Amino acid sequence: MDTFPSILVVLLAALATVTVSMGAAALRARQLDKVAVVDVAWGLGFVAVALVAALVGFAADDADGRRWVVLVLVAVWGGRLGWHVRSRALGEHAGQEDPRYAEMLGGSLSEVGLGTAVRRVFAVQGVVQWFVALPVAVGAVVGTAYVPTVVLGVLVWAVGFSFETIGDRQLAAYKARPKDERLPVMDTGLWAWTRHPNYFGDACMWWGLWLAAGLGSGWVVGLATIACPAAMTFFIRNVTGAKLLEKTMSQRPGWDEYAARVPLFFPRPPTLGG
Repeated sequence: MDTFPSILVVLLAALATVTVSMGAAALRARQLDKVAVVDVAWGLGFVAVALVAALVGFAADDADGRRWVVLVLVAVWGGRLGWHVRSRALGEHAGQEDPRYAEMLGGSLSEVGLGTAVRRVFAVQGVVQWFVALPVAVGAVVGTAYVPTVVLGVLVWAVGFSFETIGDRQLAAYKARPKDERLPVMDTGLWAWTRHPNYFGDACMWWGLWLAAGLGSGWVVGLATIACPAAMTFFIRNVTGAKLLEKTMSQRPGWDEYAARVPLFFPRPPTLGG
């Protein structure tokens, strides 16, 4: 396989895939008057990129099965995420915008216009999506260099997926209880280990994918793409995820005691009696 041309082709194919995915999401958002549609496109867009990259890699060299392993990992994560957020993003109350996006836009989609939404949300998330997916895309056209690193990546991904899915399930069970029968702050299960097990799990999965698809392709690809999971972790923890959510969560009774006892992001076992 001629590696450099294959990398260029897969990067362009990934960019085209992201453009189509975010473009379709923007059109759907205009129909529903709700920018939160992008949350569904976020997970499913990664699946599309991984699929296109795997097909590009297969066309160049069908001998390396690692690309299909990575595709399955991305598809399981992205498919579950898209299904999980679908009701919030595409629910019957479609005109009620997610407060995060209302703040980003300075109003509803109908008020600011589709062009503003594309510039501030869809284009930005599309660029980030393409960048974060670089290890997956490049790994699909570069042969496997370190098999143990690929195995380690799958294990790290599995830990992250467990944190995300179990954390989401525990949170859904908590919300399903009547408000007068539950504590103001959930502090049981994984939520006693970290205040954001789902976000930690998400970041952990991307480090697993980097190990399997990036570093597993060799140290050059690994070093060239290590900023991708690092950037994802930074944004999940500090910008669009944990800390943003805590701006509203911190208003709940008992939050200060909970925050003093349970770490923000990286989990640790609950203290005895805590």
